[in-house]
Amino acid sequence: MRFKDEDWEKEIRKEPFASSPFQDQHKQNVLRQVEWMKTGEEHVNDAPDHKQKQHIMKRNRRTARSRPRKVVVVTTVAAVAAAAILWNGQVLEPIVERVYPLSALQLSDDPSMNLLTSEMKQTVAMSMRDYLGKQLEVHYAKKGPITGWVYIEAGDVNKSEYAKMWLDGKTGALVEADMRSEMSGNELEHRFLRQVPGLLKGINSDPTLKPISARRYVKMKQGQEKPVWFTTLFLENGKGSGSIEWTRDEAVSVSGTVSSDTVSTDLITNARSSIEALSGEPAPALKSVTFTQNDKQLEETTALYFGDRYLVRSVGGRYSNEYTVMDFQRGVPELVTIEDQEQYIEKLLTLDEKIIRQNAEPIIQKMFGIDLDKYVFERNTNNIGMATFRLEEMANTIQVRYEEDARITMITISDL
Repeated sequence: MRFKDEDWEKEIRKEPFASSPFQDQHKQNVLRQVEWMKTGEEHVNDAPDHKQKQHIMKRNRRTARSRPRKVVVVTTVAAVAAAAILWNGQVLEPIVERVYPLSALQLSDDPSMNLLTSEMKQTVAMSMRDYLGKQLEVHYAKKGPITGWVYIEAGDVNKSEYAKMWLDGKTGALVEADMRSEMSGNELEHRFLRQVPGLLKGINSDPTLKPISARRYVKMKQGQEKPVWFTTLFLENGKGSGSIEWTRDEAVSVSGTVSSDTVSTDLITNARSSIEALSGEPAPALKSVTFTQNDKQLEETTALYFGDRYLVRSVGGRYSNEYTVMDFQRGVPELVTIEDQEQYIEKLLTLDEKIIRQNAEPIIQKMFGIDLDKYVFERNTNNIGMATFRLEEMANTIQVRYEEDARITMITISDL
């Protein structure tokens, strides 16, 4: 899912503009600026007489023919210079922060900030700039007595945005990191945003879905050369929604609303039958379809939403296949007190296996033609209200979700 850059755009994105936003209108501005620089060269000096002009023009033509490569280099440099002027109207801040990252570093008045050397400050500022995507205020620092590392905290570790870093006490280099940030969609670095239309188009989704919000997680363990950062962008417009996930700068999962025309009629027909088997009622109208391509898991997922309460999800992958039908608007009792919660959990944990089997078997038989007699029952104590029917001599499993009255509200069959 890598997004292709034109060669000259790759040149533009070199330092100091690597993380600055760059759009088509800026591209046109750059091209106009380059053209102006090339054509305006003859006006730099005082205007010569006619013979001098002819001599200069002949000399320039000979030079252009004999040294074509230097013209390309000059043009590229001019383009970079023009970009510095015309970059989304941001003449100063991105360039200053790129060249002088310390200019954006935010430090509190806490006395522990005195532990930070200039090298440490440089590391903190660059790490948040390059990986986290924003600068958070550093409010705490402490040096470890054994390792000699300096631990720093920024933001609020109990909320959605924070940075925890461990720095080498001698060199100031980053040793470990745990960071998280949230931002509005349009605040995400442009190297991600520019990929959105193409990635959505690649799964037949709406390329005009708008960025709404983004999340970023950064992890680094001792021994790693640099952090790994995970970015999730959420998209939406009046017609649908979607999301894109990146590991470092590579898109690994793309999801978006697609037309029902892209889904096989057999899948839609089977989905309706599954809902009718689960609910005992006719399936409501198909409301929307979401398609997900996950290169990390090597699988594709189609999710069909019927009415306001039913989901049918089909997952096909290299290593497994899975099919789920679910009532996601199931009626869960309102539990006000701790005693109510404990009683509800106790009912789910002690509900007789025979009752669960009696309710689940006709639904599973109707959906998949499977008899549960040979399947072993396993209650999932880590996920209250879930149970698994497992066929010992085969790898496939059937997982069900049940309510306190033994009503089945979800069934998933897996062929691992």
